Amino acid sequence: MLDRVREAPGEVFRPVQAYLDDSNQYWRRIDRFDKLERIQQFQEPYDASWRLFAVGQWKESLAQAERERSLVVAEFAEDASLGYTSHRVRVVEFPVTPYLHWEMHQFKIRVECGENLRVVGPEAVARFETGGIVPELVFMGSLAMYEVLYDDSGVLAGGRKFTDPELIAGCRAEVQALHAQGEDFQTFFEREIAPLPAPVVEPEFSPTARS
Repeated sequence: MLDRVREAPGEVFRPVQAYLDDSNQYWRRIDRFDKLERIQQFQEPYDASWRLFAVGQWKESLAQAERERSLVVAEFAEDASLGYTSHRVRVVEFPVTPYLHWEMHQFKIRVECGENLRVVGPEAVARFETGGIVPELVFMGSLAMYEVLYDDSGVLAGGRKFTDPELIAGCRAEVQALHAQGEDFQTFFEREIAPLPAPVVEPEFSPTARS
């Protein structure tokens, strides 16, 4: 089913706020949130830690993420009060991109605060990618599925919504199967990420590099 998403009809919500407004209707109606992340490079200019990372201030970036831990704690406390749990599958390719190196440190905090995240390699999704890589997907329980949309520079731009029950059920089952076969995040992090030196950020990834 994951290989059918790109061609499936869906309703586009742009800009980002329109996507968030539409998806917000589901939070009180679900018991599980799932996410599949595949792309290896994004830009997150709205994130203070990312902005520091993007200009080469690695230690300051990690310190900023740690300062924001209380916000993550509050996020998962709210999730629990609404009655749902969060599950994420992250596809990781080697060598790890600078962005993914940064993101893994953000994930470390999220996992410590309650997110259930597991890691798979590209071989785990290869059977779905004969026509292109699988999309970034979020599942609001079984009620709705969104393909997360990004602009050409990798910045969040909106979402494309699907409500066909058969498509949602099939894709959700495949993502949950990937999660079940994935590696425990903490084990992966300690082996593959913690020993890495600070990432070298290419100038084109810097938020100040574009006029």
